[in-house]
This record gives sequence, structure tokens and C-alpha cells, in this order.
Amino acid sequence: MREHEEIQEKLIEVANRRYATKKFNPDRKIDDDDWRTILEVGRLSPSSFGYEPWQFVELDNPQMRQDLKPIAWGAVNSIDGADKLLLIFARKDVTYDSDYVKYMVQDVKRHEYDPNSKSSQAFKHFQEADMDINDERTRFDWACKQCYIAMANMMTAAAALKIDSCPIEGFNREKVEAYLAEKGILDRQHWGVAVMVSFGYRDEPIKPKSRQAISDIYRTIK
Repeated sequence: MREHEEIQEKLIEVANRRYATKKFNPDRKIDDDDWRTILEVGRLSPSSFGYEPWQFVELDNPQMRQDLKPIAWGAVNSIDGADKLLLIFARKDVTYDSDYVKYMVQDVKRHEYDPNSKSSQAFKHFQEADMDINDERTRFDWACKQCYIAMANMMTAAAALKIDSCPIEGFNREKVEAYLAEKGILDRQHWGVAVMVSFGYRDEPIKPKSRQAISDIYRTIK
């Protein structure tokens, strides 16, 4: 029983430690094994239908990081201090009959692929009827939701390793994507930038969290 209580306490401690860090220490670097662990947690994250519509792209080029500053205002502090700047790309064209889904089913999941199969048609119904996902924008938004799951898991894993992070939405998506496409990093036909996230070690105190009371956000329907 005590062991279980200790796990509960540790989880809350990690949640409190995770903080959207605004100022990083540029002299501290993340251990390679720790970084591989964070990436592996992202890789193992759940996604809708298990289709993993993401790519994790670490931007380690100093000049390119500086180039992003005018078009990614939310990343400026991370660019100047965080050890890792991760761009998360979301797939734009995930449909039941797309080459990407065929690849996921055949090459990753090792199942026979058929666009008319029960599972393929279930995904088609889910997208088109249940969730009204019927164009590139709604497909991209759906994929972005999956990317956020992976990002959240990576930030929690980082906090457990006493590594700090900052999720970043403060960027002009059109300009960032155009820049990355110009550099040959992003294939805009198939991918878009969902979000950025930085990792490193804070150079500022963690402020106590201000959150709504659990009674304001949770209720039970019986």
C-alpha cells in the first residue's frame, strides 16, 4: 500500500515540476540517454487508430534556429537557451485509402491492407461521419491532436528526468512551413507543423501552479 502511495506522490510531484520554462540555461546539455528516453516515450505514445501521424524533427542548426526568430516569437527564449528544439510535423493526408495508411497497416502493423476491409471502412466512417473530417484542414487538425498527445508525454517524461520543457504554439505557421520547405526539410504536400517544443534546463525558479479547483473541472454523472 505504501509503495502505491509513493507512486501517487511521485506522479503529482512530476506534474508540479513540469513548467513551461521561459528562460533556459544555455550551458547545460541533456544527456544522450535521457534524450533517447524522451524520444522513445514520444514514439510509444497512443494515436487515433494507431496511425502515428507525426514526425519529430530536432532543429540543431544554429543559423536555422536564429532564422526562425522573426516568424516564431514563442520560440525566441528557447532558441537562445534550450538544448533541444523539436518541431513536430503532422500528416495532412491520412485517409482510409491513402498511401500512408496502407504503409502503416502493411509495413508497421504487419496486417493485410484492403481499403474495403472492415477496419478500413470503420476508419472511413469515423473520419467522414463521426468526426466530420472531410478536407485537408480537418485532417491536419485531427493529426495535430495526435501530435499533442506525444508532446505531452515527452514533457512529462522530461519532468520525471528533471529536465525542463516548453510547448510552443507562438509561430506563424505559413511562414515557418515556407521556410522549412525552402530548406528541403518539410514536404508541404504531406506534412505541416503542428507544434514546437523545447527541452533543456531552466534558469529561473518554478512558479507555483495556478489552476482551477478539481471541483470546478470534474463531475460524475450517475
